Amino acid sequence: MPSKLIEKTMRVNRLPHIWCPGCGHGILMRDVAQAIENCGLDPDKVVIVSGIGCSSRAAGYMNYNTLHTTHGRAIAFATGVKLANPELTVIVITGDGDATAIGGNHLIHACRRNIDLTVVVFNNNIYGMTGGQYSPTTPHGEKGTTAPYGNIDYNFDIPKLAESAGATYTARGTAFHVPQMIKLIENGIKHHGFSLIEGLSVCPTYYGRKNKKGSAVDMYNWQKENCIDAAKAQKMSAEELEGKILTGEMSRCEKPEYTDMYMEIIRKCGGDK
Repeated sequence: MPSKLIEKTMRVNRLPHIWCPGCGHGILMRDVAQAIENCGLDPDKVVIVSGIGCSSRAAGYMNYNTLHTTHGRAIAFATGVKLANPELTVIVITGDGDATAIGGNHLIHACRRNIDLTVVVFNNNIYGMTGGQYSPTTPHGEKGTTAPYGNIDYNFDIPKLAESAGATYTARGTAFHVPQMIKLIENGIKHHGFSLIEGLSVCPTYYGRKNKKGSAVDMYNWQKENCIDAAKAQKMSAEELEGKILTGEMSRCEKPEYTDMYMEIIRKCGGDK
């Protein structure tokens, strides 16, 4: 991260961060900061909300209005902030467990309402902070401390989950494909409605070690070799796409945004007088 960007967007007195060597979360946090800068947003009108988990430590490092909330409740807090002041740009940084396990109900209802939030899910496929338990995105058959013989659950596809619940912008990027990830977050911020961007992270300490994925460099190289842009994938055969992960913009549509409709009710009731 360029030093000027660090000084402008980070609380330098809180650095260095606590993430493990090789963790992808620092890269994804930088991508969020760069996207905010690229959008030209007033930092005083940006709110970063996080829950609990490895990813959620990001809120403490970022030099904006920040809320480090309770486990699974980041989207609920963010909804309250947005309804109280719709002019704010509200960005949620959350993890795969925080967003889709304990926070799953809040996620699907925020999608359903189409409230103007940008949710960036740092997905490392495991509960890293609390000891390596398997999460709703741990691939079928992979191991965790609570699945020593392999996970028999089938994992969520987070963008598909969000789209099916009503999100009007969904995307997926990786910690390796930095320019693409920054652009996807920018698009989510600019989209007027509920946006979800999944960022595939790297956890060499728990997920990688438990599943013999090699070093952090090996895990980033795996992303490089196995993630395919969705536009490019349209020209590829089913055999070529076997075992690959699609990245890029997954879905986009337009429909009325929640706070706009809410404020219209207030106006009709004379609440703006």
